[in-house]
Amino acid sequence: MALQEIWDGTISFSLVAIPVKLVRAVETGRVSFRMLHNKDYSPLARKMYCPKEETIVPADEIVMGYEIAPDNYIVITDKELESVSPERSRTIEILEFIDIKDVAPVYYDHPYYLVPSKGGEKAYRLLAEVMSQTHKAGLAKFVLREREYLVAVKSMDGALTLITLHYSGEILPEEDLLPKEEKIGPEEKSRMKKIIKEMTADFHPDKYADERRKKITKLLEKKAKEKGTVEAPEIEEEVEEGVVDLVAVLEESMRKVKEHR
Repeated sequence: MALQEIWDGTISFSLVAIPVKLVRAVETGRVSFRMLHNKDYSPLARKMYCPKEETIVPADEIVMGYEIAPDNYIVITDKELESVSPERSRTIEILEFIDIKDVAPVYYDHPYYLVPSKGGEKAYRLLAEVMSQTHKAGLAKFVLREREYLVAVKSMDGALTLITLHYSGEILPEEDLLPKEEKIGPEEKSRMKKIIKEMTADFHPDKYADERRKKITKLLEKKAKEKGTVEAPEIEEEVEEGVVDLVAVLEESMRKVKEHR
């Protein structure tokens, strides 16, 4: 599978600058479906619908709003939002190195691979090896798709990975999750340790798979073989939003006329 490049730039700290590319590390195994019209199998399209006016709203009449209370919004424009959006990062500037074990798993968000660009191979291997030996990770701020992330750069099997992290303000408090403290006897601890020891094994992720995805895939293959596929009809001309709005206006006018009879 070809690596899908998402970003290119440099990792920098002190006087070191290493050219790298950011690529995907995972691909979700979700099986996606399209919603079809059961009469002719046309793919259905989502429209912005106004329940008050009972009409489809064209794009030039749509604005963004932040809800601060039920049915109470602050309206913001694209230009205003753009004025506070950070600029795209050209550098992953490491602010400090930390012990990776100090980062609790709850902070981990999404992993990526960093691969060396031409001319950066030696420095890349050196950084990956030293970080692996010292069990350190580099913390940095990084802007991707108009969002500023806190990220950890760490070494894994000789490669550098970048993991986006949740900010501390995004982590829900755990006080309400913990059970009440109760006295636990030594026999109970010993029994639990024995069970865990008997079930301890090395981690081999290839032992496990998404069984539901496998079953759906087999079902789709079977149906395609036995019943074939359906084909959506060609759409000659897409209906303009303005036409839809005109129909809605006429229908609304007719409704008001009937009400006043």
